[in-house]
Amino acid sequence: MNSLGLDKSARATRVVVAMSGGVDSSATAAMLKDEGYDVIGVTLQLYDVGEATCRPNTCCAGKDIHDARAVADVLGIPHYVLDFEAAFRKDVIERFADTYVAGLTPIPCVLCNETVKFRDLLGVAKDLGADALATGHYVQRRMGPQGPELIKGADPARDQSYFLFATTRAQLDFLRFPLGGMTSKDQTRAIAARHKLPVAAKRDSQDICFVPDGDYAGLVTAMRPGAARPGEIVDQTGQVLGRHPGIIHYTIGQRKGLGLGGGPPLYVLALEADTARVVVGPRQALGRTLIRVRDVNWLGGDEPEMRVEVRVRSTRPPAPALLRRLDESCAEVILDQPEQGVAPGQACVFYAEERVLGGGWIVSADSPLRGS
Repeated sequence: MNSLGLDKSARATRVVVAMSGGVDSSATAAMLKDEGYDVIGVTLQLYDVGEATCRPNTCCAGKDIHDARAVADVLGIPHYVLDFEAAFRKDVIERFADTYVAGLTPIPCVLCNETVKFRDLLGVAKDLGADALATGHYVQRRMGPQGPELIKGADPARDQSYFLFATTRAQLDFLRFPLGGMTSKDQTRAIAARHKLPVAAKRDSQDICFVPDGDYAGLVTAMRPGAARPGEIVDQTGQVLGRHPGIIHYTIGQRKGLGLGGGPPLYVLALEADTARVVVGPRQALGRTLIRVRDVNWLGGDEPEMRVEVRVRSTRPPAPALLRRLDESCAEVILDQPEQGVAPGQACVFYAEERVLGGGWIVSADSPLRGS
């Protein structure tokens, strides 16, 4: 077995590396090239390079493509840039806008991994004769009794398993994550520096790649004219406290920017797309112990009920809970302690210690559990 768990020599193993132009994917390509693998770099053009506005801590399509090509030149590997703009707009950007309009809080990175990267790019890798597709994600893959398992990254601060919950078992057969065992970002940068890669000191991107200026509401308004319908800000009893310019400007748990003046702090409790109302209340009213999840991707755990830990946002630590598996696509989560800021449209990801058991999309209490 080689280091990727394939029964052939590294030299006889072709690996396509998804190269974003950042240090993580660049270091991944360098590691594999160093080990003697037949490495091919592929970069996806996902949105109009001419429309991108560069600023610190953001992705920038034109520069990222240039950086990926420069890294491939240094490593001496073939590199292809593929135009996936249409698919990315349909599967990620359009759904991002529609989710906001519906009063939900989207996670475009999950949609991108689920569709363009692990569906479309994986297909490209196979067309290129690859034995595996490698990415720079900070997660781990290990073989279990029933096949490959998805495991948290070794560095808790950089673990990206929350964003990869929708990865299927079939995709895990083909995917590899060489950086998953790294315990710090310094190790990754050291690899890039050792290979004299031009991105060794490049900053991490922090914002959504197709909204480089951070103005999510502006993008949604441009794509869905009329979506920013003004409405009322009300308390839990329905009493009107103020007005707002559109629910697309708000998310569950938000405190700042409500414009309600003095008084006790108020937080966004719910967004009503039909009535264009923003419901606010005290912090304690944010707590939820029952979470309903649909479109679940199961990666393990066949019991109808099981003790797990769940994450309800990428920034929240895992919380103990009881997971009830209702059917192949729906589940209920009963938390031991109330979680605040549980937002419909976000993901709820299930863990058994370090292993990802799956996850799905959080729905509001009055939404249908089944169906999309």
